[in-house]
Amino acid sequence: MKPLTLQGKTIMLLLLFTIAIIVVFVAVQLWHELEIINAYKESEAQILTLTVENIWEKISNLNTPQEMKIILIQKKLNSLKEKDTIREAYIFDNYGEVVASTGSKIITVERKMHDISILNKLEKGESIKGEMTINKKNQEFSFYVPLEGSNKDSGLIVRLFFSLGTYASALQNVLLPAVIIGLGIGLVNIFLGVFLSKLLIGPIQFFNEAASKIASGRFDLRVHVKTEDEIEELADTFNYMTAELVKMQQRAMNANPLTKLPGNIVIMEQINQRISQGVKFTVIYCDLDHFKAFNDKYGIHKGDEAIKLSGDIFKEAVKSCGNTDDFLGHEGGDDFILITTPDKSQAVADYIISEFDKRIRSLYSEEDLKRGYIAAHDRDGTEKKFPIMSISLAGVTNMHREITSYAQVTNIAAEVKKKSKSIEKSYFTLDKRTN
Repeated sequence: MKPLTLQGKTIMLLLLFTIAIIVVFVAVQLWHELEIINAYKESEAQILTLTVENIWEKISNLNTPQEMKIILIQKKLNSLKEKDTIREAYIFDNYGEVVASTGSKIITVERKMHDISILNKLEKGESIKGEMTINKKNQEFSFYVPLEGSNKDSGLIVRLFFSLGTYASALQNVLLPAVIIGLGIGLVNIFLGVFLSKLLIGPIQFFNEAASKIASGRFDLRVHVKTEDEIEELADTFNYMTAELVKMQQRAMNANPLTKLPGNIVIMEQINQRISQGVKFTVIYCDLDHFKAFNDKYGIHKGDEAIKLSGDIFKEAVKSCGNTDDFLGHEGGDDFILITTPDKSQAVADYIISEFDKRIRSLYSEEDLKRGYIAAHDRDGTEKKFPIMSISLAGVTNMHREITSYAQVTNIAAEVKKKSKSIEKSYFTLDKRTN
């Protein structure tokens, strides 16, 4: 199954919101309508109790036996039931015995208990006029009407039952408003969905298309959005990201393939950046002593191992002794450049020299290590003895004098490197000249 798009999810959420609103509205309206219906039914029932009292008063004035009077009131109650004015009714005496009713089998235990409660109230001299009971289980309510008339001692009570309002009847009154409200909310949400699509989904699709073009190599592409809100901020961030991708691409193209460290162009940018910012820095240049002789003797593969080892040691030095924003570059061959702060330069250099002197020996044969040198041809072709490789470090800093250009740094480094290489061991020389 294909996943929903953002636009599809938006429409789905709005649809669910519409349905939820309609359901809540219908539920509230049903409850409210049911309350109104039951209140109306209760008012009608109270009026009907007065009617029943008037009917009994007239019957009680007749000069007939009590049994005939009960038959007459029963007929009136049956007539009310046939007209659906009442649900049912029955008459009971002051012993709780039913003497007449509008139907059969209408006396339940629950009803009997209510009747006994009414008789207890009468014994205590309490009034039961307007006494009402509600049975939601059977969807009914009832009123007790004492049949007094002219004979105050008749001792008869009629119980009238009425139907409570149902949700089905309430729904008939709520259905039309619910449909109108639902259509209204639906139309509003349609317009809201279109608006959100243009406001949010449109820009997202636009950024998505732009990202696809950039992924295909269009690093010159920039997006222009003027909304003065978070979307415009996103556009600015998007353009910044693209510019940074261009820089990363240039760095990757300039990176040394052996160590993956940045090359000459990035090294120059880093030094010029620090010069323009006016920060204090120390640039440490590295050169491996007797590397060519080692490379000639052991081969290019071993030479590459020596260069990788040097790069690893430089990385460890920065991590252990340097700063988080220190820079490490590789100009090529055995030439590494590290930029740090003046306060860290000595510790970094000491770490590099210590680790290099210990670990470079692993690349030599045991025989050469025992002799302490290797026999190889010099640049002029003559065979010569070359000591175990050492590392010469030259430090250039602006702590003691002003440095204004990358070229000035390289010129100073060339002079300082000569001094380091003149010493027959791994050594760090830091230029402290003031001019």
